[in-house]
Amino acid sequence: MARKNRPCPDAPDGSAEHDPPGFAVRLLDWFEPHGRHDLPWQHPRSAYRVWLSEIMLQQTQVQTVIAYFERFTAALPDLPSLAAASHDEVMALWSGLGYYARARNLHAAAKLCMERHGGALPTDFDALLALPGIGRSTAGAILAQAHGLAFAILDGNVKRVLARWRGIDGWPAASAVERELWQFAESLLPNDRLPDYTQALMDLGATVCTRTRPACPRCPLRQDCVARREGRVEQLPTRKPAKILPRRECAMLLAFDESGRVLLQKRGGPGVWNGLWSLPEAPDAYSLAAFIQRHLRTRGAAHVLPAFEHVFSHYRLTITPHRHSAAQARLRVADNNGPELRWAAPAEWPDIGLPAPVRQLLQSQCAHQSTSSEETP
Repeated sequence: MARKNRPCPDAPDGSAEHDPPGFAVRLLDWFEPHGRHDLPWQHPRSAYRVWLSEIMLQQTQVQTVIAYFERFTAALPDLPSLAAASHDEVMALWSGLGYYARARNLHAAAKLCMERHGGALPTDFDALLALPGIGRSTAGAILAQAHGLAFAILDGNVKRVLARWRGIDGWPAASAVERELWQFAESLLPNDRLPDYTQALMDLGATVCTRTRPACPRCPLRQDCVARREGRVEQLPTRKPAKILPRRECAMLLAFDESGRVLLQKRGGPGVWNGLWSLPEAPDAYSLAAFIQRHLRTRGAAHVLPAFEHVFSHYRLTITPHRHSAAQARLRVADNNGPELRWAAPAEWPDIGLPAPVRQLLQSQCAHQSTSSEETP
């Protein structure tokens, strides 16, 4: 199922007047003065660094990713070091980026590369596609940017650019629309400069052909952009059909011992935080009380904190924290790397893979406790 393509110097429909003087030529001419040339994964542009950046950039903005990328590569600079890292180390480095299945797949793919591909990402499209977490666009990005091979990409930015330029109606993730977009993406590949062309296409979507308020007068493709000509820039690409997110609730336990350490529980199962350390939680206060009865000795009733909401891609979660101070474990809880439960001091939290809302909750409680202590005469 190789995706290597022959470049097409004319427009996708074969009529040269739709492509003056050429899609790739104009894009690359624009890229020289206006594209992004100093992103950390461009220096060096190795397959490992391109792969990591592509995974991190899924659902996440470039400015957010840069700091995470630099921290991740400082700790795990190459594929063998990623494969050799512990699950907890990988999740801690990823903590805060969200969509944690990306990190689990990244780690699993690195291990498979050590077993099957001599410790490196394969240069074969189908072999790349077989690795966990690598889809068609990510495989194309790795091969184009790291190896200069003629493979197309089709991330969100590119879908937007092509949908507007060719005037393609329909939600881009719909199978028929996506097939049409892939055909255009593959037909427009140039003969050379594939790394720059690929980056230019992403940069154009990220900085000029933006979702809202696109800078059409600065676009190198404005001459023959169908959406601009027909006044449909704001309507294309077609938005995803509206969907009302279901709501869920949970009670979350903030149990601190006398030393100020918090009780954490490792999440398992198919949930969104699988593999992360989190605060123990239950569907309701009654179930949480049963957990406390099994695992802890506490003094008095919990202090119920104000509920807050966290939005996932497929539901909204209302979290009600229940705080206990001076809690004690009924059975021994490991201080470090326990199989399910552990105590963790505030100084350890930055190095533990915690979900972003849990980390924010802990930090707010520490700040509140510190303020309260300072105000106490």
